[in-house]
Amino acid sequence: MEFTNLKRQQDAIRPELDRRMADVLAHGRYILGPEVAELEGVLGAFCDAQCITVASGTEALLIALMALGIGPGDEVITTPFSFIATAEMIVLLGAKPVYADVEPQSGNIAVGEIAKCINSRTRAILPVSLFGQCAHMDEINQLAEKHGIAVIEDGAQSFGARYRGNPSCALSTIGTTSFFPSKPLGCYGDGGAVFTRDEKLARAIREIRVHGQSRRYHHTRIGVGGRMDTLQCAIVLAKWTRFETEIGTRAKIGATYTRLIHGQVPGAGEAGPHEARTASDGLKTLHIFTDRTSVYAQYGVLVPDRDRVAAALAAAGVPTAVHYPTPIHRQPAYAGLAAGPQMPVADWFCAHILCLPMGPDLTPDEQKVVVAALAQAL
Repeated sequence: MEFTNLKRQQDAIRPELDRRMADVLAHGRYILGPEVAELEGVLGAFCDAQCITVASGTEALLIALMALGIGPGDEVITTPFSFIATAEMIVLLGAKPVYADVEPQSGNIAVGEIAKCINSRTRAILPVSLFGQCAHMDEINQLAEKHGIAVIEDGAQSFGARYRGNPSCALSTIGTTSFFPSKPLGCYGDGGAVFTRDEKLARAIREIRVHGQSRRYHHTRIGVGGRMDTLQCAIVLAKWTRFETEIGTRAKIGATYTRLIHGQVPGAGEAGPHEARTASDGLKTLHIFTDRTSVYAQYGVLVPDRDRVAAALAAAGVPTAVHYPTPIHRQPAYAGLAAGPQMPVADWFCAHILCLPMGPDLTPDEQKVVVAALAQAL
């Protein structure tokens, strides 16, 4: 069993994948070729926003922050429970990441904790939509509007999800996503995209990604080499043919996991408002709020004695992963950058989170094997 089985997906789309890649090799426009504009049109229509493809999800965050003019002296509120790129891009621009703790039900940033962090230096809020489910974006947007600051949704794990009927990555000032191979919509290398409905920001983002050029060799702003390769865009277009079907399949697989776990794993329950404050004896599944959907970029559970459980699953042939073992504010390179209150819920998540095999081609029999091994381990 593989943690994310990309081979099955590749077999299913092989004719379209081969055709798309052959087209790029034939026309030879490897940088900003026609597939780039085609993909931007497809994704923009899906999100009802302008889409600008970029070199990676990390680059998407950097360019979004640059487009907003964030730099030294500014503060950006974000989550300590995320991949390092979220804070990394803030720091690289000379700004300060300010961490707001997460909520125990989902692991997403807690709105009440954000409110405590806002001050005169705050320029933006950067929530991360973790595990495939959006954060409380309406409440975050309302808070930002009240204080006149921007919101950047890091949707690297949630592209394709819906929040109150609206698409992730088009819920705020700017949205970003990643096409890393293991993402719900991934390429075969690095890639990403930035989304916005603001014409001025869209123009800035397009210029920044090509070294700040408004036209060839005319540089109107500081930029980066942040283009997504034509070949990677072609691969995403090939995958797009079944992406919306995969969204539905992921939802069914996620629901099946939850049903099987609650029925078969001793002491299993759902993470609630207080579960992350005091460690529980039983496994907890993450809560999916009724006003939104999840694309289950990962299927995470909270388990006691994680190392022992992971080792038992490995012995049974079931691969697992930990997203993420250390909160950002405790990473050595970041520990002195944002002194402030403790993050007990983020600490608890990092100590207990365990991700199970997930993907649109995971079979019912494989799910049964995973859950049986999990029940045995606990």
